[in-house]
Amino acid sequence: MSFALIINLLAFTGLIAILARFRKPKFSLSRQVLAGLLAGVLFGFALQFAYSGNPGAIADTLEWTNVIGTTYVNLLKMIVMPLVLVMMIAAVVKMREVAALGKIGGVVIVILIGTTMIAALIGILMANAFGLTAEGLTEGARELARADVLAARQETYAGTGLADMLVRFVPSNIFYDLTGARPTSVIAVVVFGILFGIATLLVAQDQPQRAEAIYGFIETVQSIIMKLVHMVMALTPYGILALMTKVVAGSNASDILNLINFVIASYLAIAIMFGVHGLLLLLNGVNVRDYFRRVWPVLTFAFGSRSSAATIPLNVETQVEELNVPVPVANLSATFGATIGQNGCAGIYPAMLATMIAPTMGIDPLNPGFIAGLVGIVAISSFGIAGVGGGATFAALVVLPAMGMPVTLVALLISIEPLIDMARTSLNVNGSMTAGVLTGRLLKDLQSDATDSDVGGEPEPAATE
Repeated sequence: MSFALIINLLAFTGLIAILARFRKPKFSLSRQVLAGLLAGVLFGFALQFAYSGNPGAIADTLEWTNVIGTTYVNLLKMIVMPLVLVMMIAAVVKMREVAALGKIGGVVIVILIGTTMIAALIGILMANAFGLTAEGLTEGARELARADVLAARQETYAGTGLADMLVRFVPSNIFYDLTGARPTSVIAVVVFGILFGIATLLVAQDQPQRAEAIYGFIETVQSIIMKLVHMVMALTPYGILALMTKVVAGSNASDILNLINFVIASYLAIAIMFGVHGLLLLLNGVNVRDYFRRVWPVLTFAFGSRSSAATIPLNVETQVEELNVPVPVANLSATFGATIGQNGCAGIYPAMLATMIAPTMGIDPLNPGFIAGLVGIVAISSFGIAGVGGGATFAALVVLPAMGMPVTLVALLISIEPLIDMARTSLNVNGSMTAGVLTGRLLKDLQSDATDSDVGGEPEPAATE
């Protein structure tokens, strides 16, 4: 172990000790996460500056700091499937009505797909506004190697259609899907949880003497799972510190500068889509400023982890405890949003790539027919996109071949992919939370119109303190 590595690890340990001092009642989780984010960015830049001529020292340091970041992400992944399964069963049992479950799921999916179509239109607009094109991009050895891998993956996904996606949502082996082995494993676990919950309700109805024991057992297991979630969530500031250190210290400045226009256009498109989310919330009577203050820790973690699936536990907890979204709605929006209708990865990204490639194939990217076809394909392909880092690549592998376009451009953008993917993931997660809040508000309003009273006494989503 070199002297430089020892100094770097001592500095990293010191940052962890400083963050530990923030674990006081007066410091909210959002402040703790923000402190971890800023500390990771500063430490990453410090490593870049101090070892600009010695990349080996940076790599050695990241090997050890990644122990914290990777362990934290693994802990989150560990609790995702048990959380989804137990919470879905509990959600169905608490509703006591199967029809209500179908209504909630339908509204959530419509909002997710609708916002993804808007995101695709924004991606097309930004690509045209910045004059982005695939012409002239340089193919280095790394990009060419990546292109070969993508070509092989394209053959795998070439025959994937909507019908096939729907089939993949149904689990053939629930234990296999509980391992997260497939891109659609989360949805498969949701389906199993819903069916298990319905079976539980039927048993309780057929055998009333067992109902109390059944409901008590489910509530106990749910409480244990949520306690486990809180234990893991307490480690978020340290995980963010390590993850942001890796992102900043491992970035290649020259690669970013070469494709800076694409980075700027992507971030602007993402910012506009965040604005669309805010507008939708505002139009439905939600305090937008208060909403974003409450969801900040979730967006920060999504930014650092680049995983919508890993963010599910924090997503559900925040919707229920901070935004007052009913538990069934929060569970469905968080889990569906991790693999359906991802605004950033399945909406903006493939739409921008297709718009960039279009001129090289003699297609006018502003042609209404081209835009309509692209948006339609994006909407269909957004079913089943994996909620992990690289999900945008999968989305592009589905959309581009469906448009009759090559996938080489995906490989050419590999250098800046992590930088953009962080913001895309935050947008994906915010889209799922927005769907949850809007669904809760919409269903409450509909039931209020029918009963002329508040539904179940649920408080307003994102109410002002």
